[in-house]
Amino acid sequence: MSAAAFVPFEAPTTKAADEEGSVLRPRFDAAGLVTAVVTDAESGMLLMVAHMDAEALDLTIRTGIAHYHSRSRGTLWKKGETSGALQSVREIRTDCDQDAVWLKVDVAKPEDTCHTGRATCFYRRIDTAGDGRALLFD
Repeated sequence: MSAAAFVPFEAPTTKAADEEGSVLRPRFDAAGLVTAVVTDAESGMLLMVAHMDAEALDLTIRTGIAHYHSRSRGTLWKKGETSGALQSVREIRTDCDQDAVWLKVDVAKPEDTCHTGRATCFYRRIDTAGDGRALLFD
């Protein structure tokens, strides 16, 4: 994306203005990221948690396709670009202090949401009946 096409978001202001106001002013962390929680728009199932920088959030809003910032690669990541599991955004919400976003999406190939070939990245649960170290597969 060219620098000329990218319009940065307004900087956060006062706590009250950001919590009660009607302007999107994301509070990016020191690394320039906000947390993105992603759920299936129909079922409500938690699909994944990722991070967005300003460019990813802007592209997501403008295109309706989820984009993220890959912390491991340090690059922009269009979810599903190689797997075909594109995430079409139905709704985006931000939390009270605008440091996290919630995307409700439709996934083109739900069985490939996770890079492990599953419909969700949250396919294991911690066995709290035991010592809390075992992971159980759903």
